[in-house]
This record gives sequence, structure tokens and C-alpha cells, in this order.
Amino acid sequence: MTATAEPEVGRARRRKEDARLITGRTRWTDNMTLPGMLHLAVLRSPLAHAKIVSIDTSAAREMPGVMAVFTATDLDPESKIELPCAWPITPDMKHPRRPVLAADKVNFAGEGVAVVVARSAAEAEDALESIDVEYSALPVVLDMEAALAEGHNVIHESLGTNRNAVWIFDSGEAGTGGDVEKAIQDAEVTVTRRFRQQRLIPAFMEPRSTVVDPTGSQLTMWSSTQIPHILRVMTALTLGIEEHKIRVIAPDVGGGFGGKIAILPEEMMAVLLARKIGKPVKWTESRSDCMVTAHHGRDQIQDITITANRDGTVTGLKVELMADMGAYLGAVGPGVPILGAFMFNAIYKFPSYRFVCTNVFTNKTITDAYRGAGRPEATFAVERIMDELAVELGMDPMALREKNWIKHEEFPFTTVAGLTYDSGNYEAATQRAMQLFDYDGLRSEQEQRRASNDPVQLGIGISTYTEMCGLAPSRVLGSLAYGAGGWEHAAVRMLPTGKVEVITGSTAHGQGHATAWSQIVADRLGVPFEDIEVLHGDTQFSPKGMDTYGSRSLTVGGTALVMAADRVVQKAKPVAAHMLECSPDDLEFTGGKFTVRGTDQAVGIQDVALATFFAHDLPEGMEPSLDSEATYDPENFSYPHGTHLCAAEVDTETGKVTIRSYVCVDDVGKVVNPLIVEGQVHGGLAQGIAQALYEEAVHDESGNLTSGTFADYYLPSAADMPSFTTDRTETPSTTNPLGVKGVGEAGTIASTPAVVNAIVDALRHMGVRDVEMPCSPMRVWQAIQGGAR
Repeated sequence: MTATAEPEVGRARRRKEDARLITGRTRWTDNMTLPGMLHLAVLRSPLAHAKIVSIDTSAAREMPGVMAVFTATDLDPESKIELPCAWPITPDMKHPRRPVLAADKVNFAGEGVAVVVARSAAEAEDALESIDVEYSALPVVLDMEAALAEGHNVIHESLGTNRNAVWIFDSGEAGTGGDVEKAIQDAEVTVTRRFRQQRLIPAFMEPRSTVVDPTGSQLTMWSSTQIPHILRVMTALTLGIEEHKIRVIAPDVGGGFGGKIAILPEEMMAVLLARKIGKPVKWTESRSDCMVTAHHGRDQIQDITITANRDGTVTGLKVELMADMGAYLGAVGPGVPILGAFMFNAIYKFPSYRFVCTNVFTNKTITDAYRGAGRPEATFAVERIMDELAVELGMDPMALREKNWIKHEEFPFTTVAGLTYDSGNYEAATQRAMQLFDYDGLRSEQEQRRASNDPVQLGIGISTYTEMCGLAPSRVLGSLAYGAGGWEHAAVRMLPTGKVEVITGSTAHGQGHATAWSQIVADRLGVPFEDIEVLHGDTQFSPKGMDTYGSRSLTVGGTALVMAADRVVQKAKPVAAHMLECSPDDLEFTGGKFTVRGTDQAVGIQDVALATFFAHDLPEGMEPSLDSEATYDPENFSYPHGTHLCAAEVDTETGKVTIRSYVCVDDVGKVVNPLIVEGQVHGGLAQGIAQALYEEAVHDESGNLTSGTFADYYLPSAADMPSFTTDRTETPSTTNPLGVKGVGEAGTIASTPAVVNAIVDALRHMGVRDVEMPCSPMRVWQAIQGGAR
């Protein structure tokens, strides 16, 4: 047995899981076929707000292959089950009951009103057309400000209001800074702007799907989910099933972006009906169903006020948000804007800060976490308002940022929002980005184009960002009333043949865990990369975990893995000492070998594993196992940062935007695998740029989604993306042994304001000071016409 020589962490290895995935040897939920399995299809309301007068399912019950048809009445008392919200952000938060099927009233277009169970998916879908539902339409509430207006129609009559909750952070009251109202009163310069975060759809590759088998001693659920462990707990609590009688498996999952952290009504319905019928059932949504009924992201109105002295020193930041919850509450939906609350101050030293968020109900599908979850919205607002302040002051926007950001020698730094940033070097990342971008040269070209009235104008956009990753210390989450902890679990099994099994509570849906986790363990144990198998996503062999979201897998899950691997070494040490006939204190462990100091006497950890398995000659009292596990609760978030620069050309005659150059320099701490990091950055950039230029969930005045297919919802392809110039600086995190910070959301968080700032910068001299996203040619052209008047 040979140990690894070259360090694995930092090595650009190709992902070991890809060969199987790209050749189709996958285990998607929809691939599952069980003996006697039936299929579910859900009839969805075409109206956004209506009373259900009657539902006639008699014709559907006679359709070929149909085994049963259920409405809420047929499921009583199961129809009274309430889907969970895990984040009650205030004690008086309004939480309307969300049923698995609507009984008396529908509150958004796409809400389920009946379900067909049939022998095939096609037969179930066909039968839906035979169900006759009579509705009585009600007034529709779509606009957040109108929803809060006095006398406006209330969606949930029992609540008496469309206001879900109001959450406030005030630095003066919290003792983390001064009084922002006094800062506004005393300000030499005040700038106020309104920004709009449009509603987005998490367009993951694989639509949602679940298979439930009730026939074993345990109920087994396969689901295309990011959260198998949380889904197990919530299924038990929601349906009253004993948790140890539930097994949840997330097999290969084709993307998530936060869109698969929900506890779905269809999942709960599948469990209910599988138990009622006594056969396995499968539900897989169509892409159109997914876009209409899966949760959406963003959807905020942001009123931002920034104050400063004439020399450019910022003195205060006031944020007033309205956030659209949709018709009900998602799993963590109410808390998504609250995550952003701690990031509006970004990398800057604001002396005073106040944040007020009002969550609002409307007749749309719910919003919940979408890649970045609150932090992209915050970064967009603060980076846009910094550009607006720079114009008011007559300063270069980069110079304004540099004047106010936290200097590298000031870390660790406690912000006005009360978070302690452990490490960073904004100067280094920015300097490198400026070099790669040719900032001065592009500014010169911009002046030339303006002077010549070139119909294609050039704009330069800046985004200097940080974010909070590694969700999160459990005590902090508890203080925010979050309904779970922030810890993660891992285990390492040393097999007799020297191979290693790694069990992680972090579940992958495209991030490359199998590769990165193998690299970490290879270095920690000194075993070959190829000898390591990573297991995840099954609560049977991975019973503990908090799953994957919030860029927490590496910083939290990876640290738990390091702890478990180190415990394997500690357990192996007395066995190795016994084999080498020396004291454990005389041994040192490097490169997978225990060596007696000052000698060449050594034994490999894989040989120790075999000796432990035989257990013929172990130290007295030693158990015959090296297997170890660990649970890690982080002491702090991690804080990646970086500088993104965008040069955009805007055709003033057509409104077309072309990204000419995009440079980003990110600092994600220590890098485990550069290839995976590059992939995450590229994917994040694509999503952030798509928000700036292309994507938007649009509803008509009746509340129907008019962008419910990829023909209408513009998801960009590779042909729509510019080439990226990417680079990294490195300031390791000081709060975890790997020194890592997280990279999964960085590109999405930073890129959107960089692009929009570039567009506005190109048109500023024409009187344009904002373009609402997505910055389509029509909206850009309209902004030019409005600015020119």
C-alpha cells in the first residue's frame, strides 16, 4: 500500500464524478422504477385568486389507467396539514396555513387543486383534462405597495393584512454604530435612490421529482432535493410519522441554486398517497409546472439613502426594503432579506446604519432562497448607491470605494452590522483587477467616445464585494429565530484493505464534493486520492447533516471532515506504536506513515487499518476500529471578497448592450481545487450577468406567469456570455483549519451590479441614472429617451 506524495489540496484535479455523469450512468429521481409504481399528476389553478365553487372528478376516475383521484375533500383530515416555514423572523410574523391541496380558495396561479394517481405518467396527465373545476374569481394583488395600501384586498382574510412581518436592525439601538437619522440630518451630501430586484426563476437542470415507497419497514423517499436530512425531519413533523421510520435519499441531483431547499406540497402529497394506497408513487413535474409553481427568487423594492462628507467619507446608510413573499411562506423565505441585512454595509466603514424590511403577501408563487439568498440583493444596492454618490461628489467611483473600505491591516474588523470579518485584503484584489482590466485606458477611450458622440458608448462598472458564507454559527442562527442549527457532520471509515469511505452530511448537486472531499482526506490521511469514496445524500448511512446551501459545504462540512480524519490518525497512533514497539509519543505522522522519530522505522496508516481489522494483537483496551466522526459548529461566518470590473458597450440607437471585457479577482481563501473554483466562478458570473441583462419572471394583470417557458424566460446560453478574465488573491480564513471561505455564490453576488453600473456609466452623460433590470434593449432605449428629454 502506497501513500500519496504530492499534496492534493490546491491541485487542479478533474472531477472524479464527471465520467459517470456525462456518460449517462446517473441515478436521477425520475429514473427510479419500482415494482407496482404509480404516477401522480397535479391539476393546477389557472387563476391567481379565486374561490373554488366545485370540483367534478367523476370523468377523470373513468379514464384509462386511472387508479384514484383526490381533492382536498377526499384527503380530509390530511388536507388540513400545514407546510412548514422554518424562519419566523419576528414573534408576530403572520404565517398563513399552506395546504398540500387548496380546499376552498386558490391564492396563486398554479396552486394544486386535485391530484390523479394512474399507472403511467401520461395517463395521469391525460386525466387532468377531464377534471371540471368551477371557480369564482377574486381581485388579484400583485404589486407590493398596493398590497399594503389602506383598504386594499387582503389575500388571507383571517390575517387581516397583506403584511407578513417588519424586521428592523438599527446600529444605534444595537450599539454597533451611531444614529442614522442624525447622520442624515447632519450630512453634507445625501443621495437617495430606489432600486428594483426583479423576480427570478431558479432554472436548475433537473425539474423537481420524488418517489415514495411505503412497502418496507421504513418509508423510503427519493427526492431531487438539496436537503435530505431536513426533509426527513420536516416530513416527520409535518405528517406525524416517526422519524426513524423515514429514509430520505437524494440521488444524483441536477442543480439546485437554492430552488430545491423547499418542503414541497407534492412531496408531502406523495407520502400521504403512497401510504393511503399502499404502493410506490412517483411525481415528476414538467418544466412549465416548475417555472410556475416552484419558488422564485429576489423580488424586492429597495429604497436606499447614503450620506457622506464632501471629501467622500461615508457617514450613514439607511435601507428600507419591501420583499415579496408570494401567497404563502417558503421554508426560509421570510429570512432571505434578513441575511442581506448584515451585508448592505459591504466592505465599507459606515459609522451608522439602519435596515427596515417589510415582507408582503401577493398572489404569486412563493419566493425563497436563490443563489446568494439576500446577499446579491444587498451587494447590488450598495454598489449602485456608491456609484451614485461618486457622481454627486464628482469623484472617481473606485477612489470613493478605496477611501471607505476596510484596510487589510484593520482585520479582524467588526462592522456596523455587528459581524466580525476575520480576514481580507481588498487593496490587493482591486489592484490586480485594475491591472488586468486596463482601467485608465478604458476611461480614456470612454472620454473619446463621448467627445465624438459615438453612437456606441462605453461604460465601466465596478463591484467590490464581500459576502457571508458558511451558514452559520448555530448561536447566531438561534438569535435570528432560524429553525435549525448551522453545524455539519462527517465520518471517515478506514476499510481493512486500506481504502477509505467518507460520509458527509453536505449533499452535492453539482459542486464536486466527491473530488474536493477526496483531496482533503487524501492529504489528511496520506492515502491515494483514488482510494477514497465519498458517500452522501442518504439518511440511512449519513444520519446526521444540515445539507447544502449558503456556501457552507466546504467551510463547515469540510472542517467537520478534517476533524474526523484527524481523529482517525489519533486512533491509529497507538496501534502503530504497538506495531513498531515504541511509545506513541515517539511517533510522527506525515505522508500517510507513522515514523519513529530519528529512525527509518515506519508503518503506513493503511497497514494499520488492516492490523486493526484483524485485531490479533492490539494494545490493551483498544477497540478494533479506526472509524471516526465529528460534528463541527462554526465560530463565525467566512467572508470571501473580490473586485469585479465590467466594460460594456451600449448602442444608443438600439439599446443593445455588449459586454466587451469582464475581469474578476476573487479571494476565496485557500483553494482546494482550482478547476472547481473556476467552474463555480464561471457559473456564478453567468447567473449574475443573466439577472442584469436577461432574466425576469413576468406576470400579467391577472397574475398569470407570462414567462413560463424557456421561450419566454430568457435563460442565456454560452453564446450570450462574454469571455471572462478571472484571477485570485488569497487571504486565508482564520476561523477554520482549511483557511477556506466559500465560492459557490461569489460570482452571482458580484457580477450583477458590475454590469448595471457599466450600463448606467455609459449613458450617464445622456441624463440616465438608472436602468431597471433586466437591462433589455427596450428598457435601455427607453431610459435613453427619458434621460434625453
